[in-house]
Formats: sequence, C-alpha cells, structure tokens
Amino acid sequence: MDYRRKKKLTYFTIGLIFLLSGVEYAVILPTIWRYLQTLGAAPYFLGLGLSAFSLSGLLSGPLFGHWSDKTQTTKKIILFANLFEIVGNFMYFMGYSKWLLLSSRLVAGIGTGAGSSIFGFLTRSTAPEDRSTVFAAVMACRQAGLLIGPAFNIFLRLCDFHMGPFLVNKYTAPGLFMCLLWILLQLAVVFMYWDIPPLESEEAGERVVSVESERGPAGEEEEEEEDDEGKPLMSPHELLGSYGSVVTPDPPRNHTSSLSNGNLPHASPPPSPTPPGEPDESSSPFKKFNMGREFLREEVVVLLAAQFITLFNQTALETMVTPLTQKYFNFGELENSIMYCICGVEVIAGFLFVRWLSRRVAERVVLAVGLILCNISCVWCLIFLANPLGDFPWQLTEFIIGVFLQVLGLPFVAVAQVSLFSKVTAEKTQGFSQGVRRSVGGLATILGPLWAGGLTENMYVMLGVMMALLALLTMMMFFSYERLVEPAVVEHADNSDDCG
Repeated sequence: MDYRRKKKLTYFTIGLIFLLSGVEYAVILPTIWRYLQTLGAAPYFLGLGLSAFSLSGLLSGPLFGHWSDKTQTTKKIILFANLFEIVGNFMYFMGYSKWLLLSSRLVAGIGTGAGSSIFGFLTRSTAPEDRSTVFAAVMACRQAGLLIGPAFNIFLRLCDFHMGPFLVNKYTAPGLFMCLLWILLQLAVVFMYWDIPPLESEEAGERVVSVESERGPAGEEEEEEEDDEGKPLMSPHELLGSYGSVVTPDPPRNHTSSLSNGNLPHASPPPSPTPPGEPDESSSPFKKFNMGREFLREEVVVLLAAQFITLFNQTALETMVTPLTQKYFNFGELENSIMYCICGVEVIAGFLFVRWLSRRVAERVVLAVGLILCNISCVWCLIFLANPLGDFPWQLTEFIIGVFLQVLGLPFVAVAQVSLFSKVTAEKTQGFSQGVRRSVGGLATILGPLWAGGLTENMYVMLGVMMALLALLTMMMFFSYERLVEPAVVEHADNSDDCG
C-alpha cells in the first residue's frame, strides 16, 4: 500500500475516533440525569459524574502525550486508551449503583487522553498554513458525532429487555451501545491506522525516491565503484535533522567551517539510520526541554486561558441546560436529544465556516470574533435566562436564542486557540504540550459542571462569574494581540541552545 493511501486511511480513522467521542457525549448526556435519579443519587451527582470523566482525561492526557513524543508512535497508544473506553462504558451499562456509575465515567475518561497524542501527530504531519483547516475538520467530526448521537438515542430509548443478569433500558442501553462501537473502532485502528512519518521526513523521503528513480540501477552500480571523494558529504536526512532521521553529533557550524577549509569529514563513517519505531536517544525531544520557558510565555498563557475559560463556561451551561429545560419546559429525553441534535447542526456549520475563514484571515482574528460572540451570549443569558420573563412561548424563545449564541461562538475559539497553540509551542514536544493544553481544558470541564451543579437555584451568581471570566480573557487577548502569531523560529526550545 502506498504512502498517500495509508495517510488517507489514517486520517479517516482519526476522524472516526473523534466521531465516536462526540456520539458518546451525545447519547449519555441527555439521559445521565434521569439515570442517576433512578439510582437515588442527589442532584450534585450530575456534576460529579460529568467531572469524573474529565478528571481522568486531565491526568492521562500529558502521560499519553509524553509517551508519543518519546516513541514517535500513536497507534499502540490509541489501542491501549480505547480499552478504558470499552471497560468504562460496560460499567455504565451495568449500573448497579450511583457509585458504579461514577466509577464508569472515571474509567472511560482515561481513554480521552489519547487525544493529546493525536493532536501532536497531526501537528507534526501537517504544514503550519494547513493546520487550522485540518484541526477544524477533526473537530467537526466530533460535532458530527454530537449530531448523530441524539438520533441513536431516539432508538435506544425504546429498549426494554433483559440480557442475562443485566437490564437493558433507555438508561443503560447507551453504555452497551458505546461499548460495542469502541470495540469496532479497535478493529479499525488495527487495520486502517499507520504511524506515518512527520512532514519533514515525508518530504525528504520523496526527494530521495525521486533521485534514485532518476539514477536507475546503473547509477547505483557506478556509485558503489566510486571512491569516498565522490560520495556526498551529507545525506538529505542529515541536513534535515528531523524526526526519524539521523542527526550528526557536531553542530551545523562545524560542518560549515570544515567545508570552507577544504577538509572532508572522513574521520568516522555516518551513523546508520534509526529503525522506524525506535527513538534516537541522542536526539530525545525532552533533552533540553524547559517547562517554565515553554508554557510561561505571554502568548501561551493567553491561549491556555482561552482554553480554560471557554470550556468552563460551555460545560457550566451544558450542565445547567438539562435541569433548566425540565423545570421550565418539562423536557424529557426525546426533547433534549432533539435539542442537542439541532445544536450539532449549528456547530458543524460553524466549523465548516471557520475552515473556510481560516484560509483568508489570521487565527487571532478568528479568535477575536469568537470571543465577541461568547461575550454577547453570556450577556444575553445573564439578562434573560437567569430569571426568564413572560409566558411559555417567550421563555422558550429567550432560551433558544441564548443557546444559539453560545453554540455559535464555540467553533471560532476552539479552532483558533488549538491552531495557534500548536504554532507557538515546540513541534518536537507537541504530544506533551497538547496534553497540557487538554489537561487545562479537562480542569475546566471538571470545575464547570461542579460550579453550575451547585448554583442551579442561583443563576445570577453562576452567570455573573462566567461573564467576569470572559471579560478577563477578552482583555488578555487585547493586550497580547500582537504576540498571537507564529514565531519566526518554532523550535525555540532546542535551536537557541544549539546555536549558542
């Protein structure tokens, strides 16, 4: 199988992974509230259940990212992480008690840590100018899952039978359904996913193949008969010094001085290339990595703050929506599923628009537009949803507009901050860096539901704090706007030391 076909199948499998993560969220979120009620759980257990999923993902993300940076592989990490999704969803299906339900979300959340490895892989295998569109497509796959998930829920709610000692009903069926889907995904990863080389290695390999094809067999025989002076001083791999290639022990300036003096580096033969899948210890991505220097820069702090605040507000509103619709509109599982389905259509349209827009404007402009929309949404919710006014049709209209505005701003902020973050952090440690970013988001998705779950009866306090956080983020972005661009030298963590 040729390289391009492997790359397409690998990207397709990544899309499936994010699709299933969206489906899981969409089939469980509308029913978990009623599920907990049937098990005698207190209202705060809703926040605990949603936060437990994020907590384990917060802890596992950097670990999986560090693993992928050290080994330069992601396939075995994905296969390992999916096992937790399978076990966790089966525990959710069993549902003997509220504590088992809570534990099931904790176990399943570990599987989400593979996302940091995947984002690191995508960063290394895409050009900076194409990164926003690739990230938008991947995120759109998750939103497509959010769109498809409620449709599955319409059928899952009809389940009412026994399977051995287990009861399969509209509350337990989502766990069994997701368990089967994650098992099928394991097969897809095994047969359709490859650890393709990074972008630089791909380009170098294509150049080498083209040169060899031009020389032909005769050229190879002639080259073997030539003496050492006729051989090239450095191979394309040595010039690149990228992932999976050979890095010469001497700094580049030594090569320059030896060539200018007419001396050939014949003292020692070039080292043999490192076999695929085996990391080169001498060029470890963490050899000169400094966490403080990497993450405590102004632009990185702003982007991590954007990740935290937008996800905190989003998950807080999502937690508040289900009890709110039950209180004011008497929505059940079907109505909530339809609502999430409509939101999914809006978000997918938003990601498609951002994918188009990111080719024409800078990511920081997209981020600014998203923050403006989020501020408008929060003001609307503070005015109209904290204490709904009017009769039923007017209250429903206020609610629909608030949800529409909130969902509208998400694609702009999500794509812009992920793409910018991948450009202002070192490429060699993208797996770990993306794990840190996702852990910050995981912390937000833990605190958001806990914050909203305890303040469902005091909406002004809940929404007021969310508005203050958004205002703070907007000011941070305004003062750091000039720094939210791709630096001239991305590999600042290593190159600065090598050249000094």
